[in-house]
Amino acid sequence: MVERIPMSVRGHQNLRDELTRLERVERMEVVKAIEVAREHGDLKENAEYHAAKDRQGHIEGRIMELKDKLGRAEVIDCTEVSCVRAVFGTVVDLLDLDTDEEVTYQLLGPEEANVKQGSISVLSPIGQSILSKEEGDEVMVKTPGGSREFEIISIRPSEFA
Repeated sequence: MVERIPMSVRGHQNLRDELTRLERVERMEVVKAIEVAREHGDLKENAEYHAAKDRQGHIEGRIMELKDKLGRAEVIDCTEVSCVRAVFGTVVDLLDLDTDEEVTYQLLGPEEANVKQGSISVLSPIGQSILSKEEGDEVMVKTPGGSREFEIISIRPSEFA
C-alpha cells in the first residue's frame, strides 16, 4: 500500500510549480552548461563540466523526489477542515504556560512546515502533542530544550487552501 502524504492545496501547487521549473527551465540550462563546458576540452581537469554534471544529478534527483511526493499527495483544503480538534491544516493558538506567551501555528506536513512563516509539521514534537486535542486542553511537549507546557486557546481553519 502506498503511504499517502497529507498536503495543503497551496503546498501541492508549490511542489508542482517547482517540478515544472526544474523540468522546463533548470534541466535545459544545465544541459547547455554541460555542452559549453565540453567545448573547453579535457573533461578530467574541467571543473565547470564536473560542477554542471553534479548540478544535473541534483536536479534529476529532486525531479524524482517531487514526482514521488506529488504522486502520493493527499491534498487537503485547509479552509474546509473541521476545527473541533487540532488536525492537519488547522491554525492553533497556544499559550505557553511557562512564559505566558501566545504562539500560533498551522499544522502542515514536513514538506510545508516553516516555523518563520507560522507553520509546523504534524510530525514535530509540538505538532504531535497537539494533534487531536481540543480547545482548553493542556499539553506537555518534550523539545530538545526541555519540556514545555501549552494550553490550546483556539483552533480555526486556515485562510489559505
